Amino acid sequence: MNGVSGPDRERAVELVQQAYADGRLDPAELERRLELALTATSSGELEPIVADLPDEVVHLTSTGGSVTRSGDWDVPRRLRVDSAYGSVRLDLSRAYVPYARIDIELRLAYGGATIIVPAGASANVDGVRSEWGRVSCKAPGRPRPGRPHVHVTGALPYGRLLIRAARG
Repeated sequence: MNGVSGPDRERAVELVQQAYADGRLDPAELERRLELALTATSSGELEPIVADLPDEVVHLTSTGGSVTRSGDWDVPRRLRVDSAYGSVRLDLSRAYVPYARIDIELRLAYGGATIIVPAGASANVDGVRSEWGRVSCKAPGRPRPGRPHVHVTGALPYGRLLIRAARG
């Protein structure tokens, strides 16, 4: 039996709360699903609670150009970036980040990526695989209550990844 990780439980609770805020769930269903999410003892118990709720992935693709997001932009809950040769720069420091956890999947063959997280935010890069590239995370690794947590996964065979906190 797989236990439930804190981020997985938080993600399920966020999806249920967002569905209620969007008018997809009535108060009774919100209460029922939150109770199930908060008392789940395995990740398998969380899946049916959120299976019918939207959790869209925003997909950005580039072959040789750059992918840049900065300034005032809406950060999705899940973002996937594919780039063969280009660079990626995601600056979340002035962006609208409505979620406690943001999942970013990077698929960069030769390019590099820089992710700037808001001051006080944390990031985890344990799910990033690099062969000849380099992965560097200068942001705190543990999630902090009330602050965004960026979870980065993916493959950068020859690319590099730098995650740093915004300069305050």
